[in-house]
Formats: sequence, C-alpha cells, structure tokens
Amino acid sequence: MNNNITSGFPEGFLWGGALAANQVEGAWNIDGKGLSVADMATYKANLRLDDYEGHLAISSDFIEKARLDKSDTIYPKRRGIDFYHHYKEDLSLFAEMGFKTLRVSIAWSRIFPTGEEEKPNEKGLLFYENLFKEMQYHGIEPIVTLSHYEMPLELSTKYNGWVDRKIIDYFVHLCQICFKRFKGLVKYWLTFNEIDSIHRHPFTTAGIIPDRCEEGREEELVYQALHHQFVASAIVTKDCHEIIPGSQVGCMLTKLTTYPHTCNPKDVEITLKKNLHNYFFADVQVFGEYPVMIERMLERKNINIKMESEDRKILKENTVDFVSFSYYMSLTESAEEGLEKSAGNTIMGVKNPYLPATDWGWQIDPLGLKISLIELYDRYKKPLIIVENGMGAKDKVESDGSIHDEYRIKYFREHFKQMKEAIDEGVDLFGYTSWGCIDLVSAGTSQMSKRYGFIYVDQDDEGNGTLERKKKDSFYWYQKVINSNGKDLS
Repeated sequence: MNNNITSGFPEGFLWGGALAANQVEGAWNIDGKGLSVADMATYKANLRLDDYEGHLAISSDFIEKARLDKSDTIYPKRRGIDFYHHYKEDLSLFAEMGFKTLRVSIAWSRIFPTGEEEKPNEKGLLFYENLFKEMQYHGIEPIVTLSHYEMPLELSTKYNGWVDRKIIDYFVHLCQICFKRFKGLVKYWLTFNEIDSIHRHPFTTAGIIPDRCEEGREEELVYQALHHQFVASAIVTKDCHEIIPGSQVGCMLTKLTTYPHTCNPKDVEITLKKNLHNYFFADVQVFGEYPVMIERMLERKNINIKMESEDRKILKENTVDFVSFSYYMSLTESAEEGLEKSAGNTIMGVKNPYLPATDWGWQIDPLGLKISLIELYDRYKKPLIIVENGMGAKDKVESDGSIHDEYRIKYFREHFKQMKEAIDEGVDLFGYTSWGCIDLVSAGTSQMSKRYGFIYVDQDDEGNGTLERKKKDSFYWYQKVINSNGKDLS
C-alpha cells in the first residue's frame, strides 16, 4: 500500500474484480454443503419501485417451505453460474485480463453445514484451498470476505441469527479454521460485507427473522445483532494478525453518498445525519468505539444494547488495517415529502435531476466516487480499496457471438478518471475490484439478466443456457486499462 504516483495510479495498484460465493458458486447441495440464508432468496422479476425497500422481507413459514423444496427452480443463488466447477476456466479468463487481485467470499455452510459442527467439512476446505492455489498459480492476490450474506440457515432458524451472542463463537471458530488452513495463501481479509446492510435486509445480512423478534423490539434486536458482529470482527482481526503474520484485515462499508436535495438547511441537516449514520458502521471498526451521537440516538430511542464487560476493550484494541467499500451510485435527501424517488443498492433516495440512470434506475455519478474517496480518507486516514463498483445492464449477444457494451466501458472510464483525480489529491487508494467481473446472480432480485460482468455467462433468469463464457468488448478494454496501470482509458 504505497502512494508513489505514476500518472495517477500507484505502482503495484491492485486491479481486479469481485464475486460472492452465494452468487456464483452454485453446487448448493453437493460435497456436504448445508443450506444458507442465500438459498432462500427467490427470483424477483419486474420489481416495482414502490416495493424496492421491502422486497427482501422473509417469514418463518416461507423459510420452512423453501427448506423443503429441493429444487433450484425459483432459487437462482442455489445454482449461481456453477463457479464451483468452472473456477479454473474463470480464473484463466481473469488472468488473461491481467487481474492482480480477485475478491471472493467463503460460503460458511460449505465448511460448517449447520454452523455448529466442531470439525469442518474437509471437502469445503479443499475447494477453497484449490481455488486459492489456482489464483496463486495465475499471480492473482486473493481478497477474502469471511461473511458475505451466506450464514448457515440453521443458525438463523435456531438462534434468530446474530441476535444471539452464541453466533460470535461459531463465527470465530470458522475464521480460525480458515486462517490456519489458508495461512500461506491469503494475506488480505474482510470480516463482514457491507456490515451496515443489517438495517436494510436483516435476514440476508444477519439471519434475523422478523416474526421471531419480540414485537416493538425489532430495531433494538438489529442493533444488538450488529454489536455482536462488531465484537466478532474485532476478535477475528486479532486472531488473523496472530495466526498470519503480516496479514491485513479490513472492514467493508456500503458507501451511500448522499447530497442535500436543495440548499434548504433542513435538507442539509437530514443529509448530514444520514451520512454520519452511514459512517458509524466503519467508525466502530476503525476507531474502536461507538460515536457519541450514535450512543445518544440509541438512548433517545430507548434502545438498550447488552454488552459484556470486555466488549469495549476488545473493540478498541483490535481495529482494522484498511477500509474497503462498495460504491454504485449517489442519492439525495430532502425534508420535503412526495418527491420522486430513485432506486439504489437495496435502498431508495430522492431522484437527482442532474444524473443519468442504469436500466434498473441506479443513478450514475462518477464524481460521487471521487467525493466518497476524499471523505473516507480524510475521516479515517487509512488505506482504501474499492471492492465493489459497476453497473447492471441488459446485454445483447450479436449473431456472431460478440457483445458490444460501450455503456459499461463508459461507466468504468468515467469512474476511473475520478479515482485518478482522488489519488492525485492525496488519497491512499491501493486497489479496485469491479463488482461481478463475470455475470452472476444479482444480490437483490436474483436475476441473471441484470449483468455486471466483462464476461458473459450463457444463462437466463430461469436457469436455461449452456453456461458458456464469452468475452464482451469491455473485457478487452479492461485488459488494456490494467496493462497500462490506468494510463490508457481510451
């Protein structure tokens, strides 16, 4: 992580891509893997904008029906893109693009099917060991997320997920096993993917089932579960440093950059508070303590977080080494009711009239990435890495098999220009991994037609297709960008 500038990007800059196990691996019921919360996610076509924030709700009855359904018909994440059997082919394509790094995640239930086992599933460990060795063969540095929306279903239904403090021990056990097994293969680790998302989709992020929460205490239990994740993150950060000398552990934040809709001071105030709440989730992991204003907010809401006597000490003594984040779009906020809304990363905001949008209504704001980088580095003074950024789009395969995705190239080109400017202004940015570098099952709607990749996967929303991989025009463009270390964006 150095910041010796060579035409914008540091020497050794980690260019690459990012994936999540639950969105690519498939193989949901083989080699001993158990069910995960992601295996409950259903395909959602034609999602209405007014239902965007509520579409991830889940119930005990639904879970029971989904558990008994042994097919993958309406559960696309169970099949993914069969990365489990295609990873060598896919890594070869990433290496051809010139990837320096690839962000992946561990499917917890592939190693501990229910989460409670004492001994890990050897076939699960072997899969990841082989994956990391293949990455090493291609000279690709792994960045591994330990929890990325895929906790074992059994821990959700038995304990209501992270609401129960017992889950800390189960997670720590998983991480210790991973650190010891992959010690010589993985240097960079992330604890929780988009840890702030627990408020937007508590089941997906933390296994919390709303109808199992005491009425009136739902928000309190979400904050309680979040606290348990904070403590777990600090413990495994300490463990990683001890087990793997020289390892680096980062937190991961959804950067929900929000602007005041107008210069009305009421808009400015509501926006400030929204941004401060977004920072809170990284603040705890970087500074090792809860922000005073968050503590006061919890008091006002009469939310009581149960903490053990050592919790604050654990948080303070085991902070992260770097800050990673996702950035897809910006939002605006207003105190005025009834304004037109736009969709975002499982969130809604007031539509910004100055920005274009993707096919799914996410507003495109490259300058917002530069603003985000400057804000984050000024606040934390820690090395930064962008671990998710990209656009979902409807790609067309031409009669000759080519895919002309100039819109995707334009999106990345404009964002890379802003990254370069932020680095020139002093931001310590050491890497970038585009989200869904190969087409995958989307997180929120479980669609394949919402395509992010430089590589096309022949599979539709219903699971039909050959799974053949095809290079898009953006494949060759990103190859050129990486080869020139960001100098050639033409």
